[in-house]
Parts: sequence; C-alpha cells; structure tokens
Amino acid sequence: MDEFDLKLLDALQHDGRLTNQELAEAVGLSPSQCSRRRAALEDSGIIESYRAHLASDQVGIALFAFVEISLARHSESISGAFFAMLEHLDAVQEAYALTGDADYLIKIAVPDLDALSQFLSAHLLSNDAVARVRSSIVLQRLKQTTRLPLGHLR
Repeated sequence: MDEFDLKLLDALQHDGRLTNQELAEAVGLSPSQCSRRRAALEDSGIIESYRAHLASDQVGIALFAFVEISLARHSESISGAFFAMLEHLDAVQEAYALTGDADYLIKIAVPDLDALSQFLSAHLLSNDAVARVRSSIVLQRLKQTTRLPLGHLR
C-alpha cells in the first residue's frame, strides 16, 4: 500500500459515494488508475463494504446505551449461543469481549427508555447464562465515527 492508496482510503472513508473522477481529483491520479486501485483494495478485503449512514433521530432512535454483561458460566457452547443471540438482535450495534470485570460490552440503539427496558428484560435479564447486567445510558454523543486512523501506515 502506497501513499496514493492511503489518500484513496482516506477520501473514501470521508465519502464512500465519490465517483472515480472525484476520487482522482482528491488523490492526484487518473480516474482509470483510481478505479483499478479501488478494485484492488476491495478485492484484498481492505475495503469491506459501503453503507449509508442514517440520522438516528430521523428514524426514531433516540436512546443509546452501553451494557456490560458478565456470564454466570464460561464455556464454548454458552459463549457461542450468546454470540449467536447478539448477532440476531437489531438493537445491538456493537459487541465486544473484554478483559476486566465484565465479559462483554454491547452498544444498543433503541427508540426510548421503554424499549431499552423491554430489550434488557427479554434478552439479557431473563437469560440463564447471564449473571450480571450493568447499563449506562448515553446522555450526549460527543463524537461518532467509523473512520479508522491511517497515519501509522505512512
């Protein structure tokens, strides 16, 4: 990966809808060179996908919460079932296995406090594998990005 690829990745992270002409102007290459490089980055898996970023408030999602979860028992089958459950829950935006006091941290997006309560009751508090649930409600989102830092690659 060279400096042109890094510029291309940076530009696409900023706006994934750039045409090859716009990308060429931003990167300093011809549109055909940008097209080939973009295709190579997609084929290599560095560019995983393109998505639309929705305005949460415009689609009725007004509450975000981070939930720490500790399991009662640890085994491959219990962890696997827990992961599978999380995968199928649309309200779960992100999920992480952790070190420290909690086993997992999940980010939930729901319309309101009632929906959060229902989610926690239906999927976590009633789950026999879950020993402890601790939630924190987001009061204000200070920064949100999916852009990855690329400076270390230069």
